[in-house]
Amino acid sequence: METVIITGSCGLIGSEAVKFFHSHGFKIIGIDDDSRSKFFGKEASTNGMLSQLKDLENYQHLSINISSYQDLENNLLGIKDLKMIIHTAAQPSHDWAATNPFEDFNTNALGTLNMLEITRNYFPDAVFIFTSTNKVYGDLPNNITEYTESDSRFNPTNLEFLTSGIDENLSIDQCKHSLFGVSKAYGDLITQEYGKYFGLKTGTFRGGCLTGQNHSGVKAHGFLSYLVKCAMTGEKYYINGYKGKQVRDNIHSSDVVSAFYEFYKNPKPGEVYNIGGGNLSNCSILEAIELIYEISGKRVDYELLETPREGDHIWYISDMTKFRNHYPNWIQKYDLIKIIKEMI
Repeated sequence: METVIITGSCGLIGSEAVKFFHSHGFKIIGIDDDSRSKFFGKEASTNGMLSQLKDLENYQHLSINISSYQDLENNLLGIKDLKMIIHTAAQPSHDWAATNPFEDFNTNALGTLNMLEITRNYFPDAVFIFTSTNKVYGDLPNNITEYTESDSRFNPTNLEFLTSGIDENLSIDQCKHSLFGVSKAYGDLITQEYGKYFGLKTGTFRGGCLTGQNHSGVKAHGFLSYLVKCAMTGEKYYINGYKGKQVRDNIHSSDVVSAFYEFYKNPKPGEVYNIGGGNLSNCSILEAIELIYEISGKRVDYELLETPREGDHIWYISDMTKFRNHYPNWIQKYDLIKIIKEMI
């Protein structure tokens, strides 16, 4: 049976990938040690998802830490007919990284290097997919154009950005990233390098806001999921700067994984792609709050804070022209309203 290794298998993208590829007849080896509960507390634990995945007939779970190459080597040697590695395991928070820089680096940078070395040494024919982030662009999106302000959002004055979004040609250098953005940038670049230098079948996907009903959103990470949760529970939501008018594109985990599948069928070694909701699925925080109310009748109790997060974007919408040109059969099935309805 053809096999896929999925790191972060109980997380948002990982669990979606497990279910997708299991339904396509693959054996799945999932790697996840529930680090989210360590990073963000019990409310962020992915153990609930693990109990679901263990019911899948061809799912094997390994609770190991990707920052240990020895543990990975000891557990992964001898796997037969490995076709792909989907590397989604990560420490995903700006704020957490700032106070835990070693653990952030070990997970996001060293962990990615370890997975690439395992691939190069033992599974050189496997496709390797890395989930990067738009945070590798740092705060450059804030500085490459002026912005206009409406009642509900900021928009760039640059008509090319406004029409199409931000593409992969934007530099990732000479800007403020947050430590999280830097550790992910290492993973991003080293994944590209293993494709270009060693010839591995690597693909790097720079995600906008990846989201969906399986997202364990918390205060420090997962804005749309956590915002909906606050609306449903009455918990207060704190908006960090920009008057709540900062814009994000949101893409459903199902659409992300179907993009991975297209890459798997026709890999282009060393390539990098922006992946996000694009023009189909984007909003400011204020607009998301209003949409949640329109759909659910629930008001979000929120407070505006003056100071934005370090390196945070005023406006970011992904330009996915490159990916769509390379993979014209990919179809984006979720818009913002469908995503929020499913979460509610």
